[in-house]
Amino acid sequence: MTFDIGKITVGGSKTCVIAEVGVNHLKNLDLAEELISSATNAGADIVKFQTYSADTLTTKNAPRFWSWSGEHDSGGSQHDSYTVLATPELEFTRELVRLCEKHDVAFMSTPFDDATVDVLEALGSAAYKIASGDITNFPLIRKIAKTGKPLFLSTGASSIQEIKSAVAEIEKINKSIPVCIMHCTLCYPTRAEHANLSAILDLQKHFPNHILGLSDHTIGPAIPSASILYGVKAIEKHYTCDKTLPDSADHWLSIDEAELSVMTSMLRQIERAIGHGTKDVLRCEEIARSNARRSLVVKGSIKKGEKFSSENIIPKRPGFGISPDNIDEIIGLTSTSDLADDAVILPEHVLEDASFKPIMEALLLSKGNSL
Repeated sequence: MTFDIGKITVGGSKTCVIAEVGVNHLKNLDLAEELISSATNAGADIVKFQTYSADTLTTKNAPRFWSWSGEHDSGGSQHDSYTVLATPELEFTRELVRLCEKHDVAFMSTPFDDATVDVLEALGSAAYKIASGDITNFPLIRKIAKTGKPLFLSTGASSIQEIKSAVAEIEKINKSIPVCIMHCTLCYPTRAEHANLSAILDLQKHFPNHILGLSDHTIGPAIPSASILYGVKAIEKHYTCDKTLPDSADHWLSIDEAELSVMTSMLRQIERAIGHGTKDVLRCEEIARSNARRSLVVKGSIKKGEKFSSENIIPKRPGFGISPDNIDEIIGLTSTSDLADDAVILPEHVLEDASFKPIMEALLLSKGNSL
């Protein structure tokens, strides 16, 4: 269950890293290029933006739902904030696409109305993100679904039923559209105790045929890195190159190049650490298995023809002889050799009888089957 965005595969063994620049470019193309270049250097697979018009996004008086001391007007509305950084224009977005191509990283954006979907379609957008706030915006969902492009559906502040309804609406338009369902907590920033990563398991239960991702608003790289242990295949993280920049409330809660580098490094290590999911003896454990486990060892000395007993054998390292879990079967059997103190008891030191044969077979099998 995978899909491709250009050269990037989403849903495979490598977690897709999405650097959410949003509008942190501040409508400045030089800053946009710095963000794209640094995010790419830090390991981002996709650099994502937001394409919107304040007038079609919010009413003039819609209250802000975030707190940031850097706002131009502390008593202003969402419309006031979004007006500062709105970039619905085709030409500006075309430049963002060109800059992503220049730095060999995939471009993506979140459109917020029909007109910005048209802008992105005109530029050949390969995929779309639907913001958490638009999960019930069926007109926009239908418009995006009609493009036939892969979708990332963010689910912040949403119930399972609302997510199911949105997915059903997409599938009414086109059942074959790949949809990556992004777990999200719609708090800026999200405290660790509100990240609710275990909810990803609930999403797996309800959406077994969909790829899952995480749109993360916590501070730092640790929590998104941990999310892949729950099966996440794509991680979106707000991104900046300077947390002190003005105008956008996203800068201070975004990760920067150093943190994104740490996160991508952690992801790659955790991906390798996840393994194949079967508990067995690994090749790298063979030496430890032989030397950290114990064998039955002579305590004192044993003469040829003498019986093994609890008085003359003891478990000690190394573990390449007869295992102590066979001690009950060994006691009472006869030694074939004179054995000195501390000698590891091997199968050839035991006079075989019917009860010993299975022990011998098990020992040979365990040596032959070490992984």
